[in-house]
Amino acid sequence: MLSLKPAPVTTDLLRRIPVFAQIPEAKLEWMVAQGKAVRVPPGGLLRAEGDPANCVFVLLEGICRMTQRSGNQDILLVQHDRPTLIGEVPLLMGVPYFWASGRAVTTCHILELDADTFWQFMGLCPTVAKSVLQTMIVRMQEIQVLAQHRERLISLGTLAAGLAHELNNPASAAQRAARELRRVFPLMQTQTLKLTHKCLTDEQREFLIRLQQDAIVQAQNPPTLDSMTQSDCEDQLTDWMDDHNIQNSWQFASTFVNAGLDSDWLDQILTCLNNICLQDVFTWLEATLTVVGLLNTLGHSTERIHQLVGAVQDYSTLDPDDLQLVDIHKGLESTLTILGHKLKRGVTIVRDYAEDLPKVMSHGSELEQVWMNVIDNAIAATLERFNLNTSSTPMSVTPALHTNPVMIPTGWQNRARHFSTTSQPTIWIRTRCEADWVLIEIADNGIGIPPEVQPHIYEPFFTTKGVGKGTGLGLNTSYKIVKRHEGDIRVTSQPGDTCFQIRFPSQC
Repeated sequence: MLSLKPAPVTTDLLRRIPVFAQIPEAKLEWMVAQGKAVRVPPGGLLRAEGDPANCVFVLLEGICRMTQRSGNQDILLVQHDRPTLIGEVPLLMGVPYFWASGRAVTTCHILELDADTFWQFMGLCPTVAKSVLQTMIVRMQEIQVLAQHRERLISLGTLAAGLAHELNNPASAAQRAARELRRVFPLMQTQTLKLTHKCLTDEQREFLIRLQQDAIVQAQNPPTLDSMTQSDCEDQLTDWMDDHNIQNSWQFASTFVNAGLDSDWLDQILTCLNNICLQDVFTWLEATLTVVGLLNTLGHSTERIHQLVGAVQDYSTLDPDDLQLVDIHKGLESTLTILGHKLKRGVTIVRDYAEDLPKVMSHGSELEQVWMNVIDNAIAATLERFNLNTSSTPMSVTPALHTNPVMIPTGWQNRARHFSTTSQPTIWIRTRCEADWVLIEIADNGIGIPPEVQPHIYEPFFTTKGVGKGTGLGLNTSYKIVKRHEGDIRVTSQPGDTCFQIRFPSQC
């Protein structure tokens, strides 16, 4: 902390602060003697976010701002422009680190009290303790409202970024298909007109109509071929067409094989037409199949866009005050759709959904917020483990900590075996019905939650992420939502195997 030469601290300065106004002179003199007077210049830092919370500050004079890092921005939490007590909330809550930075706006005259002195003074003066706790409650409410608002903005940003990323692929595919259709469709019309002016018998015309219809049907469900088989089939068709003097045979062969057509198709065309206008027929057929393929691409792309928009609507537009029955699986899939851009980094999703899972009574889309927070954390944990765990040194296993005994189902053992053999980031989602409860398990093979951290993960503002990367409200919000729905959330964890078990009353 950058400081100037300190000015003396008097009890009169302390009495300007309401919490110390009625304290006996002797006790204030004791506090002054135990404290450390500092003067911080404008721009000077009292403490940085993430520093150990081992003291409190009495702002005697000056203006001080409290900020919290979010990405590349410093978010203003509060500005103190009158004498007050600063930094007591983390100490009273048992949080080991400051969750905000304090910086002087003007020259600040401060009395710094270490943690032991602060607790002794609280013990000596019960009235101070009561007043400090009341102040802490008010500040906590104000900070939590602000942080929750910021959490919503972050969630909205994550939602928007994910949606934009996911929309880009189908939108680009649809744009390319539309552009290609403008090129191919006139060609197909031209070839159709050419064929109508050919000297063909009625039987041959009927054959071409059936040929087109059959080819379109075949193209809707083409066989799946590996690259080697695909290449062999294309070579076979190319040789056939070269033998019959068909131009652009390599282009036609690729389209025909992709549509599931083989040499038998070509043979029946030759049998019926006897080399009459084969080039025009093949050009017409290739144009037809290309148009069908482009229309399929447009259909798949717009369907994907529709799914993404539906997922966002499920997540954000329902009335939170309206209780209704919700489908757990639909909510999970909507969440996975929204987080698809993160899953594409190499995370595998293993689904083990129960059939006929009962619906759950929920306030709007609140349950999707639970899935979003838990799955998003699981993605981060798995990616962190597999990005960092590059050495051959085995990870040490620490015993899982759990505040309540829990019966682990058989599926857990299967998942554990799966995790022990997989070498890639994996998230395992399992749903089951347990008597009158619906169970949702979300497990991952990430870095795990240390035993000493597990009792604190649902506390507000508690985060193990770096400065500016986490608000510490995600799991706290999830915990509140689960409890509001009369449910239960618990976790077991060790490196490479973390599982959140969430239960809700079922509506059978």
